Amino acid sequence: MLINCVAYENGARLTELAIDDISDYLQRPGCFVWVALRDASPEELDKMQEEFGLHELAVEDARHGHQRPKIEEYDDSVFAVIHLVEPLGDTYTLGELNVFVGSNYVLSVRNRSQQNFLGVRARCEREPHLLSQGPAFVFYALMDAVVDRYFPVVDLMESELEAIEENIFVEGAARNNIERLYELKRKVMRLKHVVAPLMEVAGKLTGGRVPAGCGNSREYFRDVYDHLQRIDASVDTIRDTIGTAIQVNLSMVAISDSEVSKRLAAWAGIFGVATAFAGIWGMNFQFMPELGWQYGYPAALLAIAGTCLLLYRRFKRAGWL
Repeated sequence: MLINCVAYENGARLTELAIDDISDYLQRPGCFVWVALRDASPEELDKMQEEFGLHELAVEDARHGHQRPKIEEYDDSVFAVIHLVEPLGDTYTLGELNVFVGSNYVLSVRNRSQQNFLGVRARCEREPHLLSQGPAFVFYALMDAVVDRYFPVVDLMESELEAIEENIFVEGAARNNIERLYELKRKVMRLKHVVAPLMEVAGKLTGGRVPAGCGNSREYFRDVYDHLQRIDASVDTIRDTIGTAIQVNLSMVAISDSEVSKRLAAWAGIFGVATAFAGIWGMNFQFMPELGWQYGYPAALLAIAGTCLLLYRRFKRAGWL
């Protein structure tokens, strides 16, 4: 679906265009066309390929989607894939933004995402001195908007981790904590797989041989790269903290099991002594002096109870009961 199609000249907005009029404005000096599509159909992509002369391999990647974040050069054009991260309740979904950048055009194709970039277009139009840099600045603005939307996702993960950490020392919550930690770890790794490749993309736009048409916006892409470094560092910190929390949680489980084992061992010792006394007096020997004593039975019970009580007090003082 076509979102908008606008022509710009020297940093100023000229007019909205019909798709069939794109080629006319591409021939004007100092003019470039910015087209935004959402969930583009194969027919729309074919039309864009015809109007802008897009490389067939780049169009094929945009048509099939599910690409790893990357940047590729085709002659005098650039094709980039950027993943969109959208919070959805306790989790998040991944969309995709395909950006085609040439000397006189920018084509963005948004797939599987509810996020829009109307604010990006408004921001660019408010800064005509920057928009006059051409398609490279639009490419930067789109990438910057995507990266800025990663920060709330990182904040949600940090908040979720803090909530789990508060329950680590709650008795009986071990299993639930481990399940939540592993689920959070899975989400963190998905975000890591989004951020790390995009850092490579931003790195190619800031140092070494910068792709054609992007050199005049190198310092802006460096700003995006710095943001990605901050996000990547936060993701690594969260991942390390999750590992520590899992170890602490497992240690708490081991401690709890040890406490149970000590209680069982203490009670087993107490009942073991009682069983030993009962076994001794239960032997069928003819000559056992206490068997003929009229107070033998109460004395035996008293000896068993006294010994058990003594053991109970010792185990209680030792913290086993």
